[in-house]
Amino acid sequence: MKKIHVGFLLSYDYELLKFSLPPVYEEADRIFLAKDKDSRTWKGQKFDVDPGFYEWIKAFDTQHKIEIYEGDFYLPELSTIENDTRERTMLSQKMGIGNWLIQVDSDEYFIDFKKFVSDLRQYDSYLDDPENNKIQIFAFWAIIFKYTANGILYIDEPMKAAFATNYPNYKVARRTNERVIYLDSIVLHESVARTEAQLRFKLENWGHNVDVHKDFLNKWIAVDETNYQTMTDFYYIEPKRWKTLSYFPTKKIEEIKNYVATSKNLKITKSHLMLRNFGQWFKFLFKR
Repeated sequence: MKKIHVGFLLSYDYELLKFSLPPVYEEADRIFLAKDKDSRTWKGQKFDVDPGFYEWIKAFDTQHKIEIYEGDFYLPELSTIENDTRERTMLSQKMGIGNWLIQVDSDEYFIDFKKFVSDLRQYDSYLDDPENNKIQIFAFWAIIFKYTANGILYIDEPMKAAFATNYPNYKVARRTNERVIYLDSIVLHESVARTEAQLRFKLENWGHNVDVHKDFLNKWIAVDETNYQTMTDFYYIEPKRWKTLSYFPTKKIEEIKNYVATSKNLKITKSHLMLRNFGQWFKFLFKR
């Protein structure tokens, strides 16, 4: 027990796991890839996995940490977000309560997972009786919005995101609505950075498919590195949540990581982190 267990969802964007798996591999004790037994999305659409991907997993997994967990993750009577939450719950239960249950999506790339684990270990005492000491661990996304001709557009401030918990009573996707502990780790998140065809498929099949703002796709298509400074309000549900974009002059993930590490507008200050964590501690002080 008290192991670092990392779970991924293996679905239509499985090829991205070739980028999201390597950053967590060394520090993880076990890794679980959850795949629907009939290769269905949360909306029930079918997807195919190239057999060569499984060959890549076999070759990559030199320490024999990776387990593919197949289950019935699509129920037609549930909405996409309900199927999303259900699969994540089943995955974390498979990973084993009593361990750190970390879920990383295929389009999320940790900048420094070793630091994330080191910071997480400071809270190992919450694994002794997780059902009565429920917490969730948040880090921060650096959100890649769109690949352009010569680089990428990204949301110019870090966005909080849930990544780990000691007890998987998920309410919506990875969120448990329990006390949050924030860690100052940055995770690259490709989010809506796809080809137009890939993005259209994602918007139809992910957990937020019924929530997407009617103007989002047209704005995503229109924005590029020449006009992004003249446009605002980019979030796919509530546009004003992603107010403005910035630009990195590269499309290479490793180079983007270096830009993120030195970016002032993506820096998480100690005072900001302390204030957030104190607020969460105080909020839940009398709820136990």
